[in-house]
Amino acid sequence: MLFSDMLALMSSSFLTYRMRSFLTGLGIAIGIAAVILLTSIGEGLHQYMLSEFSQFGTNIISVQPGKTQTQGGNVGIFGSVRPLTLEDADSLRRLPYVEYVIPGLAGTAEVRANGRTRRTMVLGEGRDFGKAFTMKVQSGGFWTDEDNEQARPQAVIGAKIQQEIFAGKNPLGQYLRVGGQRYRVIGVMESKGQILGMDLDDAVFIPAARAMELFNRPGLMEVNVSYRADVDADTVIRILTERLKERHGREDFTLISQEQALEVLSSVLDILTFAVGALGGISLLVGAVGILTIMTMAVTERTAEIGLLRALGAQEKQVLMLFLGEAIMLSALGGILGLAIGIGIAQAVHFFAPSFPVHTPWLYVFLAELTAVSIGLAAGVAPALRAARLDPVEALHAE
Repeated sequence: MLFSDMLALMSSSFLTYRMRSFLTGLGIAIGIAAVILLTSIGEGLHQYMLSEFSQFGTNIISVQPGKTQTQGGNVGIFGSVRPLTLEDADSLRRLPYVEYVIPGLAGTAEVRANGRTRRTMVLGEGRDFGKAFTMKVQSGGFWTDEDNEQARPQAVIGAKIQQEIFAGKNPLGQYLRVGGQRYRVIGVMESKGQILGMDLDDAVFIPAARAMELFNRPGLMEVNVSYRADVDADTVIRILTERLKERHGREDFTLISQEQALEVLSSVLDILTFAVGALGGISLLVGAVGILTIMTMAVTERTAEIGLLRALGAQEKQVLMLFLGEAIMLSALGGILGLAIGIGIAQAVHFFAPSFPVHTPWLYVFLAELTAVSIGLAAGVAPALRAARLDPVEALHAE
């Protein structure tokens, strides 16, 4: 039997039973469309979360007071956590591979100027904050004072603060009261928008030493260390740990690498994307049952045709390939239809809601179509074997 003849026989069954074939292929199409749509949403969320976290750079290590691990029992006064100080931060600046060290803490306070008052987020940061976190200043600049108690009362404001408090006017050189203390505005940040629910445009940046005084805190909330991109994070963590243990006498702090945090987050989001894709894949089982049903019916209805083919010299493996080919073709066409539906819906969602994170991963597109073909192959094996093993004489007598 020529391949062209086999292809014609495969197609003839689709043309003879158009509606039945369409409905069976539609079962596969719906399953594939569900997989593509869910994985597109999952991958979009994946990329959105990683971009949000990596906006500040990946070569950053955060030092936080307190040890996250639980060890031993109550050790009395020696169990108290020593706060991170500005002196701790200054000592880290002199270490190898370190580029910038940014002491930091945050809180909320009322800001007032020009007869307008607004309660907003106040971030106490080091002088190199903009350089370490790739935060751009639209006008003016950050303070250049040392990160200690002698830092002058200077402030850099977000774009929304400029609009709300200074009515869009140039605020440089003007004074802003933050929690009752007067600060001179020396810069306006470039609009950044919301990052993980935190609106950096609606924030005021002041020196960390001034923030400690404003919020009456004995220590810093964290110290962020920016290191050279060509150096391994573990090496820098080891050096930072040794220096802080020298100063504190023990390891009563926690170091978190941004790179390691992103790797963990990425692996979690990969599992999430796979999980939602697997949930959509459950509907493919319905399509598999449909193919198994229609191919079993096809063998029963075409018994006489199978007997004629065998009588004309068709071998068992040719009959087997004929019915397997029909099942694979049916599932493949259904898969292509499902891909078109799934990608179309995903693109439509992205078009009408650009802020909604949707991204179609092409690996999952390939795997979805491969799965559809595999389902057709698996579902068609039993009916195809039954057809190939029919006795030609008995099959010719079937009505």
